[in-house]
Amino acid sequence: MDVTSFKPLWLSLCVALAACQSGAGQPAANQAALHLSTASAAPLDAESAQLIATDKFWPGASQLLVRPDSRGLELLDAQGAPLSAFKGRFEGLDHRASEEGLLIATLDRKRQQAVLLGLDRQHQWNQPLYVPKTDFAIEGLCLYRDAGRNGYLFLIGEDGIGEQWLVSAGQKLLAAPQRVRGLSLPPESSYCQVDDQTGELVVNEENVGFWRYAADAEAPLLRQPVDIVQPFGGIAEAAAGMALVPGGMLALDPETGALHLYRRDGDAWRSHQVIALDGFDEPEQVSARLGEQGLDLLLTDEGGAHTARLDWQPKAPPATPVIPMLPAMVQTDPVPHLGDAADDPAIWVNPADPSSSRVLGTDKKGGLAVYDLSGKQLQYLPVGRLNNVDVRSGFALGSKRVDLAVASNRDHNSLHLFAIEPHSGEVSGIGEIDTPFNEIYGLCLFKDRRGAIHAIANDKDGTFLQYRLDGSSGSPRGEQVREFKLSSQPEGCVVDDRNQRLFVGEEDAAVWTLDLRSDAAALEKVIDVGGPLHADVEGLAIYSGAASDYLVVSSQGNDSYLVLDAHAPYAVRGAFRVGLNAERGIDGASETDGLEVTSANLGGAWSRGMLVVQDGRKRMPEGAQNYKYVPWTAVAEALGLD
Repeated sequence: MDVTSFKPLWLSLCVALAACQSGAGQPAANQAALHLSTASAAPLDAESAQLIATDKFWPGASQLLVRPDSRGLELLDAQGAPLSAFKGRFEGLDHRASEEGLLIATLDRKRQQAVLLGLDRQHQWNQPLYVPKTDFAIEGLCLYRDAGRNGYLFLIGEDGIGEQWLVSAGQKLLAAPQRVRGLSLPPESSYCQVDDQTGELVVNEENVGFWRYAADAEAPLLRQPVDIVQPFGGIAEAAAGMALVPGGMLALDPETGALHLYRRDGDAWRSHQVIALDGFDEPEQVSARLGEQGLDLLLTDEGGAHTARLDWQPKAPPATPVIPMLPAMVQTDPVPHLGDAADDPAIWVNPADPSSSRVLGTDKKGGLAVYDLSGKQLQYLPVGRLNNVDVRSGFALGSKRVDLAVASNRDHNSLHLFAIEPHSGEVSGIGEIDTPFNEIYGLCLFKDRRGAIHAIANDKDGTFLQYRLDGSSGSPRGEQVREFKLSSQPEGCVVDDRNQRLFVGEEDAAVWTLDLRSDAAALEKVIDVGGPLHADVEGLAIYSGAASDYLVVSSQGNDSYLVLDAHAPYAVRGAFRVGLNAERGIDGASETDGLEVTSANLGGAWSRGMLVVQDGRKRMPEGAQNYKYVPWTAVAEALGLD
């Protein structure tokens, strides 16, 4: 095949990725002017340089420099006089400033390791914190501080290899950095920067352009172009260093000596202007901060760092509402299978010893796992592809009484039943009940006013069937007592036993409810997708409190959990996310499928109950999926619940 036949495909790909839509090469009318300071005639001797975002911790502090000799890292005032220094041979630089001090990341040339340094308000340097040696040569690095004030370090290596490390909680460095995840990045990358407000990581690809990623540890590793080289974008030849400011980005093409300005337009970047840096010798790095008359700049080329002012101040994006981030207190052992395997949890409360309660979690590639309250796996039953699971107490099985767990078995399109021994919590299979489903999916249980246990299961086509379960003969049986249908795919469901009310999730549409006290099958809408609820609608759970009942919904599309009153008019009480726990080394939860909650006093941190969520992306370290536990007290305090 002639290679020229690939040209239309490359152009189509460019359009699909929105690189051609960036507006590159179409400057806005309000042109910005660059003013070099008089000090630029004698540039600062530096290999890397950054302007400090705030001088609250040290009035007059202006710049950080990495010198090309053994003078190392220096803090300078506005006139270029040294205020403090840390000796060594370093390469590359990034920092975060706050009223508590400075957090600085650089590369120790001698040891070929990334190192973190802290400078406090008393102007004391902390002991260097070294990141463990990587398996690749580090070409660049940058810092990120998330909404929970956790500090991360991105390392960029050769041949498209990278890593993300957790390095601090608040302003305090960790005793030992923790690897969060590996990154697949563009080759020929040396520079990166992160916008903490938007959580966006920008990385260069020298001969291609600039790419952006979500910086959050729980985000998927997907990239989008900011701008690429001509003829498909506005960059003439190459992409090097960049700087991010609220609503704007500055980026360098060292081959042509051009400074590109980009402005944020919603979720996209648009080219604003290209400024020729006449007299500069291959400018590679730029640092920027908001000043009184626009942007203050440091531009670093072969001759050192040059100060400048740019009379441009892009429009900052509106602040987005902050969703509370609650740290996971416990995580379970991983499920045995890799990939998208863990799905739905259930909580069995031990009536004799609540601290010995169990969490059951489905592995939809192989079976059912049983965990204790510390997250340790106690049992694994390899019975097939189980999707959802629920439990209820007091099931008559022949002449004895057991607690019951039921799961949807996708291998057999059946209800798979398990007995839970009331004293030990040991789980054992007791049989299956066939269904007419072609693709059984979600499932939940409820106990009616007479004490009978029912299973409600759904098919991917939206059909729901309700079965009254009976084990009096010693073998489980199911009698169908109700059928209804949604117009599109459902999965999660839960029953409020106290009020005999069913809640079901239609993944792309809404949450619905049905009164189970009658034979009716007409559903009432609780909440639409849109607004605080983001598709897919996944797990549903009921918190039955002493004063109030709450419905908890997994809002998978924005990695959050929505809490509503479990009675009409179903008022939204707030949303939260499950974030990482730096102290315990537990990553957060994202892309959650199933969840469960109990109001039972399980002792200790679980005195007001606990929430269990499936974690769709296991980080720190990366591995098979698992489940995270969160004390209900944390949810109640964050949202002001009874």
